[in-house]
Parts: sequence; structure tokens; C-alpha cells
Amino acid sequence: MAQLPFGYEIEDGVATVTLDRPDRLNALTFDIYRRLTDIFYRARFAKEIRAVVITGAGKGFCGGGDVEDIIGSLLQRGTRDVLEFTRMTGELVENIRRLDRPVVAGINGTAAGAGAVIALACDLRVMADSAKIHFLFPKVGLTGADMGAAWLLPRIVGLGRATEWLMLGDGVDAMTAHQTGLVTRVVPGARVAEEATSLARRLADGPTLAHGMTKRMLNGELSMDLSAAIEGEALAQALLLRAKDHKRFYDAYTEGEQPEFEGD
Repeated sequence: MAQLPFGYEIEDGVATVTLDRPDRLNALTFDIYRRLTDIFYRARFAKEIRAVVITGAGKGFCGGGDVEDIIGSLLQRGTRDVLEFTRMTGELVENIRRLDRPVVAGINGTAAGAGAVIALACDLRVMADSAKIHFLFPKVGLTGADMGAAWLLPRIVGLGRATEWLMLGDGVDAMTAHQTGLVTRVVPGARVAEEATSLARRLADGPTLAHGMTKRMLNGELSMDLSAAIEGEALAQALLLRAKDHKRFYDAYTEGEQPEFEGD
């Protein structure tokens, strides 16, 4: 693999992506967007990956698109090129959501703009008690509906809160984020990486196939009626009842032991 513009390592089933431009609040460039999009796509086929953590180096998680590298450049481009870019940013979020492995965001500091939506696309979010999440698109003259934010956010915090945050662009502090269900856990900043990795490792040690099916059904059932959802879950559970991990649970149970899942 060519040298990546961010940290990337895999250890004991957990892949860790570390945005690493601390002097720019880990702002995204065209290249970083493309590489992140590709990394999350390829993770679908990497059997050694059973969970993913994405976090930032330094004092911030991600400040969004780099003003100099991206915004200034886009102002000089035609509509076709700009649309190609906005579709790519959405592709990144879609690849995170379609990855059938759990993804944990370690929000160690400010998550703004695209950084906020990347965190939103993850399955679980651990946030530093001093951090803020900014859906700041309207403050720079852009729609708050970007990269899937208007689809994701109402499903997590409700339409009222989502409308407020996506229209006003005000920062969301850690306490509010936790109270509204936007984040899973709030911890001191120094513990974010440890807590996010601990959650990811717990998930990686669990039944990966089952986690993937759960994520797939959570995504799919948002647009289903009750009857379709119940039938979908019946089909999904029938498949998982025939999976090897479920048999491992049963065998361990009959022996009075804890199951060791292998993800199949």
C-alpha cells in the first residue's frame, strides 16, 4: 500500500485510522478524502479487520475540509468538478455505513463540518468532555444537508434537534451530545483513545458476522414498514441461527464456558 496521509494500523482485529495534521486541526484535503474513502471500501474485504477506530492526532478530531486546499480550489472549478467532489465526500460516509464491521469514533477534540459528519457516520462515538461538535455548514454559507448529515442526524437525535443544529450551526458540547444520544460515552480527553479502542476491541472479540448483520438491518429498516422489518429480521436471524459463532456459543454454554467467537 502506498504511503497514506494519515495513520493506519491493524492490531488484534482492530484497525485504527488516525487523522494526522494536528497543525491544521486534522483538516481534510482532496487526497485524504479519497484515501479515507478507499480505506473504508477495502475494509469490507479484509477478514483481519473486525472493528475500526477513527480518531485525530493532537487537540482536534477533524476540522472539516481544509480552507486552503479544498475551499479555495473549488471556487475556481466548474460545476461538474465540484459535483464530483461532493459526491466523493458522500461516498466516504456511505462506505463507513456500508462497512459490515463496527466503527467507533474517538472524538478527542473539535469535530467540525465534514469532521462532524464522519463522526456521525460511525456506529459508536466516544467524546472528550472538553470537545465540541460543530455542524457549521450554514455559518460558511452552505447547506447543513451535506455528506448525509440530514439523513443521519435526525435518526440519532430527532428532527427538532437536527433542524436546530443543521440550521444554526452552533457547537454541541459534550454534555448535550451525551444527553441527546449523539455520543455514546463522554470521558476526559486523555482517555478518549483508550476508551474508543476498548469499545472496538470488545466488538472485535464478539460475533463479527452478527454485528455486521445488526448494522445492515439498522441501516435498512429505517425505510421499512413494520411488517417488512419483522420479515427482514426473521430472515436475518434464520441465517445467524445457522452461523458457526452461534454454534460456538451453544457448545461453550453446554460446557459451562465462555464462547470464543471467530466472526463466521
